[in-house]
Amino acid sequence: MKLLVVEDHPALRELLSRHMARSGFVVDVAEDGRQALAMLELSRYDAMILDLGLPDMDGLDLLAARRSTRNPDLPCIILTACDALNSRVAGLDAGADDYMLKPFDMPELEARLRAVLRRAGPRREAYINLGNLSFRQTDRALLVDQRPLLLPKRELALLEELLRNAPRVVIKDRLEERLYSMHEAVTLNAIEALVSRLRRKLNAAGANSSIETLRGLGYRLAPTTYSLLRS
Repeated sequence: MKLLVVEDHPALRELLSRHMARSGFVVDVAEDGRQALAMLELSRYDAMILDLGLPDMDGLDLLAARRSTRNPDLPCIILTACDALNSRVAGLDAGADDYMLKPFDMPELEARLRAVLRRAGPRREAYINLGNLSFRQTDRALLVDQRPLLLPKRELALLEELLRNAPRVVIKDRLEERLYSMHEAVTLNAIEALVSRLRRKLNAAGANSSIETLRGLGYRLAPTTYSLLRS
């Protein structure tokens, strides 16, 4: 899943980014509203953590402006030092899904983020299943025939993206957008190498679904009874 953190305080912005990345999110960060709006136009996100006290605009204005970007219904948690009742009401009425006060505990923020994501569309289900593959969304655990399969976070993110779209094809450009933050350099063969490693691990674990390559288009996860060209 891809997360946008909008926070003008450098140390807190770095703390949020590092923690959420360790928890398996792909994280982009913005230090002001204009930068955040540019990112919302360029990439699709699963959720946004938003500070209200931005240097160039009110966070509520950014929340409203997101509706004209590629992320019109983006789930949002407001993170602010303002504890006034009218501020909390205004934030929730403006479309925020949750509201947390600074200072805060990181585990609680992460738990609230998971709760917001569960409420957003197809993420309401606890599991995403395909054949004997099962992805448990509460703790991002992958099971093959009910046995845990541990994967590096990028491979797990790739599998999650393919599972969410199965059996549809996911184009390579979309995978690059979803699996890498804007500041990361992506080599020409990064996705191919990632797919190759994940495919080998799924095969070794006995998965009865496989990653299929459609040359010039992208990849899809499908039952092994399907026969399409593979790399």
